[in-house]
Amino acid sequence: MSNQRVIVDPITRIEGHLRIEVEIDENNVIQKAYSSSTLWRGLETIVKNRDPRDAGFLMQRICGVCTFSHYRAGIEAVENALGIVPPLNAKLTRSLMNISLFMHDHVVHFYHLHGLDWVDVVSALDADEAKASKEAFKYSEFPIATGENDLKKVKTRVKEFVDRGQLGPFANAYWGHKTYRLSPEQNLILLSHYLKALEVQRDLAKLMAMFGGKQPHPQSLTVGGVTCVMDLMDPSRMGEYLTLFEKGAEFIEQAYQADVIMVAATYKDEPSVMAPAGVMNFMAHQEMQLNRSEFLFDTGIIMNQDLSKVYEINEDLITEEATHSWYENNEPLHPYEGKTNPKYTGFKDMETIGANKEKVHSKVIDEKGKYSWIKSPRYDGKAMEVGPLACILISYAKGNKKIVPLVDDFLTKTKLDKSALFTTLGRTAARMIQARAIAKHGLEAFYALIENLKVDQDTYTSYKIDKNKEYKGRFIGDVPRGMLSHWIRIKNGVVENYQAVVPSTWNAGPIDAKGQVGPYEASLIGLKVADISQPLEIIRVIHSFDPCIACAVHVMDKKGNDLGTYKVDPIYGLSCR
Repeated sequence: MSNQRVIVDPITRIEGHLRIEVEIDENNVIQKAYSSSTLWRGLETIVKNRDPRDAGFLMQRICGVCTFSHYRAGIEAVENALGIVPPLNAKLTRSLMNISLFMHDHVVHFYHLHGLDWVDVVSALDADEAKASKEAFKYSEFPIATGENDLKKVKTRVKEFVDRGQLGPFANAYWGHKTYRLSPEQNLILLSHYLKALEVQRDLAKLMAMFGGKQPHPQSLTVGGVTCVMDLMDPSRMGEYLTLFEKGAEFIEQAYQADVIMVAATYKDEPSVMAPAGVMNFMAHQEMQLNRSEFLFDTGIIMNQDLSKVYEINEDLITEEATHSWYENNEPLHPYEGKTNPKYTGFKDMETIGANKEKVHSKVIDEKGKYSWIKSPRYDGKAMEVGPLACILISYAKGNKKIVPLVDDFLTKTKLDKSALFTTLGRTAARMIQARAIAKHGLEAFYALIENLKVDQDTYTSYKIDKNKEYKGRFIGDVPRGMLSHWIRIKNGVVENYQAVVPSTWNAGPIDAKGQVGPYEASLIGLKVADISQPLEIIRVIHSFDPCIACAVHVMDKKGNDLGTYKVDPIYGLSCR
């Protein structure tokens, strides 16, 4: 029997437009997988011929979620090109904003984007509230929102939705799926935290707005430093940051950590959760400045799952190619030389498996040709996974004293060995460990800023752009979804070329010229799907990467043309979510 093609389009609960196609055999095991982004954006085109000082403000519109990441990257790429070193106060202020972004992003991802891959909401309605309340103490010393009365309120609230047929975000899911493993009581605990996290993420968003002016799309960074001087000198503002940080940190420690440990303990025998990661090469960059010289997370590369050796990154070995991407230039190019010229070739006709397991005529990607708006980044010609898992693995392998205890603590509490880190579960756990590290150590940057402000109130370094000189520079760092880099060339005082190589490009890119698959595709191959009409396993694996496809493919035509016809007009419409 020949393999059958199954299409999951769109992948929901992500940022952007993502289509996954897989070929399955007669045992429902995935033999081939294809990751395709179906919407082109293209902000690298918009920023060309602009004043480089505008780059950060324009590039933050790449995404409506991680706006600060691209804002900062655009600002610091220009600073790097011009040789500008911002004052320590500016660096630490940016770090505090970054800390708030990570805490907010990871809480939202686990509960509101990835959570329903683990939680059977309908099952929670059968829970015994008293048993659930006791269950919560197995995973947290001071459980949050899991008192018997709290859980009874949650259960009543959700039951009213069910009875009215108005499930909202809980509608159209795969309730009762064979791979759900949590008990009704455990489902109720996580459902309560899902609702509590809606409040927590609001407060964590305020942390960004305190120094950024607003969230999303903060406005306080500028080439040379920051502009939020009055906020930094306001004791009440600083006190408010401290209070909300501690509130968010408590939720991360007593709810987020507890829930991931509970999920790990329950799902550790589920094959679709514990299958190997696919691409076993990992790359991350130093991030989260804590004081004048120390960073929370480390730089490096791990090859072939080998934690005994961490290699340094050689920036010259980073390339992007478009052999299977809808662009004209196929050859691997370093980002400084990168090109973004669209060449859309469309889909082909094929018989596929429909939602009810019937055969249907479909438009599918042409795996032998071009099939995604995402390029294929490579390091020294090899596919790499980036993200919280890469960050934690590299810091762990390098003996980072702030990270090693947290990883070991997770492995001890779940009774898992290190091989469990290289799985879908490990990827999800690493995001929690990263959030926990920030919750435990993030205030070191806060207090370092307070102490430095006592003796030094500089927040800006002056500079001059010589229009007769050519400049090039880059930003490289880790953001919530992994290693991000922005690369800029400046000529005649304006941007000559700009390329953003983002985490979801590294992870979601298509097959390269050598036939190497990227992390999304590799992680799906060999996965057994219990029910092809309810591909929860596919969604769970992909969600573990926290896709941001709006970041990965950069301009939507302001007139909203049909797919396949694109007009890039740099004068008009920036597009965000």
